[in-house]
Amino acid sequence: MPVVSLEIWQFIIIVVVTILIAAVVTFFVTRKIFQNQLKKNPPINETAIRAMMTQMGRTPSEKQVRAVMRSMEEANGIQSTDKKKKK
Repeated sequence: MPVVSLEIWQFIIIVVVTILIAAVVTFFVTRKIFQNQLKKNPPINETAIRAMMTQMGRTPSEKQVRAVMRSMEEANGIQSTDKKKKK
């Protein structure tokens, strides 16, 4: 049975490289999961806009709510779900 002998500096380099690779992979996997969650559950939706307008003392019409949603989507670079369905 062959015995593998490593110098201490070789062992340290292997451990450091392994930790760096794990950190990079974890970063990209976490980022992808986070982006998918934001697409599925946007932080602000029509219900939240209605609640904010109501708290400000306004009675929002559907047209106003959709206009605010459209402007927020344009600012974030996201297509609205209605436009996706039409294409």
